[in-house]
Order: sequence, then C-alpha cells, then structure tokens
Amino acid sequence: MAAVLDALIVSCIKKLQDIITDNAILVLGVEEELSELVRKTDYIRCSLNDAETTRLDHEAVNNWLGQLRDVMYDVDDIIDLARFKGSILLADHPSSSSSKPTRCNCPSCHCNIWTRHEVAVKIRSLNKKIANISNDELLQDLRRRPHPRNGSIWTPIKTSSIVEPNLVGEEVILACRELVDLVIENKEKKDYKLGIVGTGGVGKTTLAQQIYNDEKITGNFDKHAWVCVSTDSTQTSLLEEVLRIMKIRYGKAKSVEELQNKLKSAIKEKSFFLVLDDVWESNAWTNSLQKPLHAAAKGIVIVTTRNEKVAQEIKVDHTHQVHLMSENVGWDLLWKSMGITEEKQVHHLRDIGIEIVHQCGYLPLAIKIIAKVLISKEKTNDEWKRILSNNSWSMNNLPDELRALYLSYSELSHQLKQCFLYCAIYPEHSTINRDDLTSMWVAEGFIDEQKDQLLEDTAVEYYNELIHWNLLQLDLSYFDLGGCKMHGLLRQLVCYLSREECFVGDPESQNGNTMSKMRRVSVVTEKDTVVLPSMDKKQYKVRTYRTSYSKSLRVYNPLFKRLTYLRVLDLTGTLVQSIPSHIGNLIHMRLINLDGTNISCLPESVGNLQNLQVLNLQRCKSLYRLPLATTKLCNLRRLGLLDTPINKVPKGIGRLQFLNDLEGFPIGSVTYNKKMQDGWNLEDLADLSQLRRLVMLPNLERLKIVKATAITKIGPEFIGQFPRSREAVAFPKLEWLIINDMPNWEEWAFIEEDEISLAAMNEGGGDGTAVAEEEEISLAAMNEGGEDGTTVTEKGEASFPRLCVLPSLKRLDIDNCPKLRALPQQLGHEATSLKELSLVAASCLKSVKDLPSLSGFLSVCRCEGLERVTELPKVRKLFVSVCPNLSCVEELGSLEQLWLDVNMEDSSPWVHGLREQYRHLDVYTWPRE
Repeated sequence: MAAVLDALIVSCIKKLQDIITDNAILVLGVEEELSELVRKTDYIRCSLNDAETTRLDHEAVNNWLGQLRDVMYDVDDIIDLARFKGSILLADHPSSSSSKPTRCNCPSCHCNIWTRHEVAVKIRSLNKKIANISNDELLQDLRRRPHPRNGSIWTPIKTSSIVEPNLVGEEVILACRELVDLVIENKEKKDYKLGIVGTGGVGKTTLAQQIYNDEKITGNFDKHAWVCVSTDSTQTSLLEEVLRIMKIRYGKAKSVEELQNKLKSAIKEKSFFLVLDDVWESNAWTNSLQKPLHAAAKGIVIVTTRNEKVAQEIKVDHTHQVHLMSENVGWDLLWKSMGITEEKQVHHLRDIGIEIVHQCGYLPLAIKIIAKVLISKEKTNDEWKRILSNNSWSMNNLPDELRALYLSYSELSHQLKQCFLYCAIYPEHSTINRDDLTSMWVAEGFIDEQKDQLLEDTAVEYYNELIHWNLLQLDLSYFDLGGCKMHGLLRQLVCYLSREECFVGDPESQNGNTMSKMRRVSVVTEKDTVVLPSMDKKQYKVRTYRTSYSKSLRVYNPLFKRLTYLRVLDLTGTLVQSIPSHIGNLIHMRLINLDGTNISCLPESVGNLQNLQVLNLQRCKSLYRLPLATTKLCNLRRLGLLDTPINKVPKGIGRLQFLNDLEGFPIGSVTYNKKMQDGWNLEDLADLSQLRRLVMLPNLERLKIVKATAITKIGPEFIGQFPRSREAVAFPKLEWLIINDMPNWEEWAFIEEDEISLAAMNEGGGDGTAVAEEEEISLAAMNEGGEDGTTVTEKGEASFPRLCVLPSLKRLDIDNCPKLRALPQQLGHEATSLKELSLVAASCLKSVKDLPSLSGFLSVCRCEGLERVTELPKVRKLFVSVCPNLSCVEELGSLEQLWLDVNMEDSSPWVHGLREQYRHLDVYTWPRE
C-alpha cells in the first residue's frame, strides 16, 4: 500500500503544483491553502519507503497507512472540485481569463463568495487531517529508520521481448508423453476421466496444456474444449462456456435443462476432448456436464485440481500427481527463464541459485517470476545473496507460496505496482483486454506523462512490462498481444494486497461500513439487479465501478446519485436503457463504457463531464444520435461508436483536440440544421493532430473497413493524393489494416496499371522505352496533371518521386471478400514491416506471392481458389485450412512451422515436398469444425 500511496502522493503533488497558477484556481483565491497542502503531503512522502513491508506484519502501521490513503484520495478529489468550481466562476467573469484573476469584492459578486468559501474550507480540513497524521508517532518512527531503495526505476521494454518460449521442466515433458499415450489407449471409451492433482503453481495447467495441444490429440476428437472453472462458476455459466467453445449454438436457451439438452443433442454419437481446469468442487462435472456428455459416443475428460478429494468424487479413472520440481530441474528452469542460453554462464551461482529455487518452494511459477528479478541484477554471489536475505521471504502474514511473488512485486516501480494491483478488479480466470485495462489505468491517473508520447502508448508499455515480469500471462489467442490472464496465485496476491479498497462480488453481500472503504468495485452476481447496501452517514467513495460480462444486469438510476466520486464506469452488456441527467454531476468521471447496452439516447448534461476521456458506445443498437454537448468534452481521448447505428452527430468534432482514438466513424454530409448533421467528413478531423485510429491521418495506427458492400475496386484513392516530393509517405504509421465483409470487392491496387506504365516510360529514353535498372520502378504521385486530367511531365525531368506506401504496416487481415482476385502488386516491396497476413474466405484469390518482408506468419483459410503460395523467404509459420486447390508451395526458406487442417495433410502432395525440403519443419494438424 505504501508504494502505491507514494505514487498517489507524487501524482497529487504534481497536479497541485500544476493547478496553483491556473486561472480557475486563482479566481477562487485558494493558492495559499493549496501550497500548504503541497508542503505537508511532500513531508509525509519522504517517510513511506519502509512502510510497505512493515504494514504487512504490523496492524498499527497498516491502519495509519489506511488513514493516509483515504486523505490522499480526498486530495485527489479536491483538485477536480477546485478546477470545476473555478471554471464556473471564470465563465461568469470571462474578463478574468485575459488577465490575472483577483478576488472579487464588488457587491454583484457576493453570490460567488460561498463557492470560494466551500472550496477553501475543504482544503483547510484536509490540511488539518494531514497535520494530525504527520504528528503521529508512527510517522516519526518511520522517519528515523534507514530508507532502503523501494522499487526499481521504470524503463519501457520493446514488445518483441515480452513474447518468450513456454519453458517447461523435463518432468513435464515426460509426464506429457505418458499421459498422451494413456489418452490414446482409452480414446474409444465412453467418458474416460483423467485427474491431474497438485498444489497451486506446481504446473498442473502447464501439463494439461501440453496434452491438449499435442498433435496426437488434436486429430482424434470431433469436439474440443478447455474451460477454466472458477469458484464463482454456476451451472448455467459453465454450460454456456462449454457450448461456446465447442461452437454449439444455443440461441435463447437459458435454463440448466435447456442448455444441457443443447449440448446433449450436439454431442450425440460424436467424440469430445474436454479439459476442466482448476476445479474446486466436483459438482462442476457431476451436476452440470456428466449427464449431457454421456450422450457422446466417446470422450476424454481431464480435470486439474488442487484437491485430490475432488478428483475422487468425480471418479476419475486415473490420477496423476504433479510433484514439486527436483533441485536440478528447478535450477535449469531458473537460468533458462533468465534468457541464458548456456548454464556455464551462471554455473558459479549454481549453489545459491538452488537455494533460491528452494525458497520458491520448487514451484515453476515462482521460479519463473524470480528469474525476472535476477535478470536486472548483477550475476554475482553478493547480489543474489541480497535476494535471499530479502524480508519478503519471512513475512508471517503471507502464505509461503506467495512470498516469492511478493518479492517480485516489491521490485516493481511505483507506477507498475499500482497498475498491477488494479488487476484485482477482474474476476477469477478472466481474460483481460489490454485496451480496456490500459484505458482504465489512464482514467485512474496511474500513467506518467512521457515527452512526445501519448498516455495510451505509455500505458501499453506498462502492460508489456508486467507481461515481461511474468505477472500477467499472454492469452495467445490474441495475435496482437491484446489479451492476457492472471495466474490464480498472482490473483490471490493482488487481492490480498488490495483487499481494503477493491471488492469483487455481490455488493449486497457486504455491510455498509465495509463498502464505504472500497474504491473499486467489480460486480459479479447471478442476480438480475445490482443493489448497493445502504449506509447511514458515510458516503460511497468508489472510483471504479464495473460489471461482470457473464450476465446481463439491470442497473437503476439511483446508482448514479450514490456513486458521486466515480472515475471509471463500465456497464458493458447490462440492461440499462437510459442514462439520467444526473450523470452530469459526476465531475470526476474519466471513462464511461456503455458498450452493448440498450440505451437510446444520452442526456445533454454529459457535456458537463469536463474530465471525461473515454466514451464507449459500441454495439448500442438503439442509439441513433449523439448529444449536441458531445463537442464540449474538451478532454475526450477516445470515442467508440463501432456497430452503433449513429446517423445524427453534432458539428464541431474538431474541437476535441485530445481525441486520438475514433472507432466507428459515421461518414455523412447532409446538414439537418446549424448544429446537427448525418455524419462527419474527413475534413472535420483536420485539426485532430493526435488522432491515430482513423483514415488518412499521419498518426493513424489502425484502420478497419467493414461491410462496404458497394465497393468493387479500391484504387489510388486509398492512399490519397500527395505533393510531388521524394519524401511522400502514405499512411506512415498505419500498423494494422483490417478489411472485412466486402462481398463485391474485386480489385485492389495502390496505383493504376497505365500510370505504372507511364512512370516507366518517363524513367526511360526518348523513344519511350523503359531503361532497365536494378532499382524497381517506384510508385509515383501521378495525379498532378493538367486541367483535363492528363498527366503533365516535363521532358528531361530526372525521375519520378518515390511514394512510400504503408511502411509501418505489421498486420493485414482480409476476411470474407469472396471476389477479390489479387493482392496489390506493390504490397510486398512497399510494406517492408509486414509480419502477419491473414486471408479468410477470399475464394477468388489465385496466389499469394512475392512478399519478401513477410516475417511472421501467413494464414489462409477457406480460400478455395488459391493455387500458389510462393516467394515468401522470411515467413516462419504457415497456417492452411480448406484450400483444396493449393498445389504449389515453394521458396519459403525460413519456414519453421506448418499448421494444417487435418483433412489436408494426406491429400496435399506439396506437404511431402516441404517435409523433404525442410528437414527441421514442425508440422501440426487441427480438426476442422
């Protein structure tokens, strides 16, 4: 808590110093009170270094820190209040903004005296509270102690360094082979059940994953599913998850019986392979899944659990005990997890390394996490001994298995600590969406400003750092690193450390006194409505309020009146149908997420939310217009409108100068009146210099084109017109291009063929023949012609300027474009950063060739007309599914992995050729659904 408090205090001090000279503060006349607040908070900050570890074993220190935390949150809130009240006074006295504001003593201004007095009294009250805390003997004792270094200095890491091999010990490899053979032996049985039992963090899930992904398993069953069974799982949620993963539609089925019948019908006479991970109660199988899955012809069930009794109650046919790692294997895992290639580099540290492995309890998770701590240390005995003597190993209030994890946490920078603890708001086994998480970090004020960098980009660097430390685990189903999960033991740690301010569950189950202390609430309940417990005199101080995605909840309007300190409100998927005008009073609000709700309008009072940074309104099928006041949201950074049928928008979006993410851009030109129109033109966005996710802007990073059914051709207009300059660049920062659901799109070219020929002629001799040169003819800006549209080229001009197209493009996705005949001829030589190319349901595409820069993977699925894949010298992974006419696959010199539809391996002659050509090629198969 102390480390997070330190970050909060530093943030508050910086904000106070920044606003003291603001006109909005000067007009209130509270500069002196705020300056005193800065001095007193800074005095306390210098005494917190040793409090973080002390508080875990000393209740008095923990209580003192709790008081300080509450006061510092109040300081953070008073900053918003002062700005808000001061801005109102400035609006009443606009002349004050052009000169230094002074306290107004004229009779006509007496009505504003109360506003000034209200703010000043609250600041003085906080100063008194801080003074009392400062005089506490505990603070004096902390000041007398030596101040050790607390936390590292944060430095960003590159994205590429966070994707690391999934290291496993020798025992896991051997156990996997044994259990895979056991599964194959029993695959014809009705429901053969295998139990994997062991303590938390010992590697049960890792072993199960190795079995689940083994190529002998993937091709032997009709249906596969991996389900994490949390302690909060209900029968309905568990059944829905199994149906979803097995790709079985269940429509409007809601009851347990209806869902079981859907599963039973779909699985009848088929085979299945099911993993139930982290099972705490046997009824997950016996009450929910056993009966419907009995209808299958054959099936395998793997259950991982910490409790052997659970495996016995499920009546598993075989139990595999996962034991702690041996000393030698633990040591190997430690140095390999440090990124060291040969043991001799750290052999001199073997003895002390084995001691560290012992302190980690021989648990793989703890060993991997401690390895990240050791990476940042010198490889000397003294430095590693300091790790062994760290106080974290002997904390009485922490379970043994959490101490290594806490040591890693203690090495984080203050910024990363608060970001890590914030993850406690996610329920057990949740998949955490990177963009959602980082937006909430920004909204909560956790992200430090970096020079020439958006807050959102810095937040992603924090996210990457937590993954690098193994504190968050990438969900590899997200190709762009956009999803992650948290191991159960790590979640246990963050929940323990943030237990006094974060609650996950049903608020109604808590009393008012407990809820009054909570700053972050994540609602997880099977009830239809959310009810907050009543409190006598205390107020809710909740800053983040979000609902679980697993159930649609009804949210009633009084919620908005009771949670007056909200900064983050996430009601995704709830049954809220209207937003009351009272929302305009929530002056601290930074993020509102109403994705997937039934709202039909937003009140104009939303314009009062001057601090609002994120407004998400995606998939709101009943929302057709934005309020006029949208353009008053002067600090808005993201506006999400994707899949929402907006057809009326206010003029003036260009006023939102901090907007950097606009997803779902309603394009239009019809003006209804002076204030509203049917959509925005691209010209409306010219002043949005920070915008990075939209068309035709220099900072654009992502572009998604969906359901443009009228388009048959994408030509030069895609890259726009550029001045004749040798430095012209189209989409210089675009990293990800997605084109989906365009049924009539046939042609795609960056430049017309006749223009390419004309460019070649102008590079040639006087007879019009092209001069052969080593350098390939570049794209030219051909649109600077005469009035009749003909191209004007001066005789003797040295050469055409080079137009660089998509130089930063890393990923290209094309899905359901059945008439597209070819990729742009220039793509391979212009998109020099291209790493990932995915082509789905492009049935007229004949070839994928000449992409010399494609260095990651190529995925082709349901491309029935595809015949050739060639000239991809750098591609490392090739995924092929349902491409029956593919006959030529060659010139893939760097290919490492080939993934095939199970029906293609034997029916495709080119596969044998690849195996012969690339002896080290790994070939995998998976079943076609």
